[in-house]
Amino acid sequence: MLQQRLNVKLSQRQVLTPGLVQMVSVLALNKLELKDMINGEMVENPILEEIDEYSESFDERVGKEGDRERSAEEVATEQERVEKDPFDEIDMDAYFRDYLDPGFKTGGGSFEDYDKPSFEHFLAQPSTLTDHLMWQLGAASVKADMREAVELLIGNLNEDGYLIADDDELTAALFQAVGDDVSAAQKELLKQARGVLTSFDPVGVGARDLRECLLLQIKSLKREAEVVGQRAGVAVDDGVFELASVIVSQYLTLLQKKDARELTRATHKPVEAVQPAVELIRRLEPRPGQRYNETSTRLIEPDVAFVKRDDEYVVVMNEEDMPSLRLNQNYRRMLREKGTEKDVKDYVKDRYRSAIQLLRNIEQRKNTILKTCESIVRRQHEFLEKGVDGLRPMMIKEVAEEIGVHPSTVSRAVANKYVHTTQGVYELRFFFSESVNGPEGGDLPLMLLKKRVKKLIEEEDAKKPWTDDALAAELQRQGIQVTRRTVAKYREDMQIPSTHQRRVR
Repeated sequence: MLQQRLNVKLSQRQVLTPGLVQMVSVLALNKLELKDMINGEMVENPILEEIDEYSESFDERVGKEGDRERSAEEVATEQERVEKDPFDEIDMDAYFRDYLDPGFKTGGGSFEDYDKPSFEHFLAQPSTLTDHLMWQLGAASVKADMREAVELLIGNLNEDGYLIADDDELTAALFQAVGDDVSAAQKELLKQARGVLTSFDPVGVGARDLRECLLLQIKSLKREAEVVGQRAGVAVDDGVFELASVIVSQYLTLLQKKDARELTRATHKPVEAVQPAVELIRRLEPRPGQRYNETSTRLIEPDVAFVKRDDEYVVVMNEEDMPSLRLNQNYRRMLREKGTEKDVKDYVKDRYRSAIQLLRNIEQRKNTILKTCESIVRRQHEFLEKGVDGLRPMMIKEVAEEIGVHPSTVSRAVANKYVHTTQGVYELRFFFSESVNGPEGGDLPLMLLKKRVKKLIEEEDAKKPWTDDALAAELQRQGIQVTRRTVAKYREDMQIPSTHQRRVR
C-alpha cells in the first residue's frame, strides 16, 4: 500500500554564486573583451563611473561654485579695472560663418578646402563572392526569369564557389515542382542559368565538383589562347589543353598522387607531352571562390609585457586605455538621507554590491594573471634570452601548484591573451607544451620536436623523401626518443603529405 511521507535529507553540493560566475568569466577575458565588458557595466550600473582627468567630482564642483559667488559690486569694480580684451574685437559672426557654414564657399577657397576626398572613399566593406557575382549579374543582359534563376544558383554556392544544391532542390525552390512535374522548358531554363553563372568571374564558379571546376578553367584558358593566337597570326597547339582535359576527366586520382609514370602509361603519351599538361593543371585554382571570402584581420593587443630591467625580466600589465572605475558618491548620500524611499534604497544597495563585486573580480583577475606570468618568466628565462630554441617544457598543472590555484584557473588566465616579449608577441598558451625525451637526458618541448620534423622534410631530397621510419631513426640518432607512430602523428598534425605524395618522380 502506497503512503505519503515527509523525509528530511541532509546533503552538500557545490553551487556557484553569481559573484563566482562573474569572477570566472572576467578571468577568461582578454584586454579588449574586458574593456567592452566594463563599458557595458557602466551603462547598466549608475554607481560605476570612470575617472577622467577632465571630470570633476560633486564636491569639487560645489566648492568651485561657492568661490564664484560674489556680489555684483565686486564684479563691476573688477571689470572697470580690467583693460579691454583684444579678443572682444574679433568678428565672431564672420568667424563662425567661415568655419561652420556647410555650404560651398565661393571666394578665397583653396584646394584643401573643398577638394578633399569624402568619407565614402575611406569607409569600405570587403566584397564577398556573392557581391561580386551579383554585380556581374546586374551588368548582364538577361530576362527576368533567367535573372531569378541565376540569383537562386548564386545563393546556393559554398565558400569555395561550388554549387551544393542538386537539380531537384533547385527546381523545387524555383518552380515549386518536383520530379515529373518539372517541364522540359523549366529544365532548360535551369541549365541555361548554370551556363550564365559559369561564364562569370572567377572561372570555375558554379561547378558541381573539383573535376568540373578544373575543366571549366582549362576550357577558358584554351579559348583565351585561341584569341591571342588569332590576333598574332599564330596557330595554337590544342594538344596540351586536350591532354589536360583527359587527365582531369579520367585520371584525377593519379594526378593527386603525383604518379607521373602511371599517367604516361594510362594516357599512352610520352613524358615530354604529359609534363606540360600537368604543369597547366597545377596553375589552376581548385577553390575559385576563396579569394572573395578572405577573413578579416584579427585585432590583437597584448595583455601583459615581459620587460627586462637590470638583467631581470619583470611582468608589466598593459592597462593603457582601460577605464579607471570608482563609485559615485552621490548615490551614497541617497542612502544616508532619511527622505529616500525604501525601494530606491534597495536598488542603490543592490547596485553598490554589484559594483564592488566587479571591482574585486577585476583586481583578482589582475593578480592571477601577474602570478601566472611571473611563474612563466621564471621557467622560460632561456626563451626570453635565446628565442624559440630556448623554450622549455611546461605544464599548466605545474604552474597551478606553484601559485596555489586550480589548473582550470591558470587555463582561464592564459586563454586568448597575448604577451609582448623581446622575441615578439606570443599567445600565453604558447609557453605550455608537453615534453618528449630529448638529447642528453633532458626534456624537449613538443613544439621543437615538430619543428625538427618539419625542417628535415623541407631539406629532404624530393626524389627520395624521408619515410616516417627514417625520420624516427634520424631523430633517435640526434638523441630524441620517438617512435615511427609518433612522427606520423605529428606530421599529420602539421598537414604534411605522406612520403608517397611528396615524392617527385
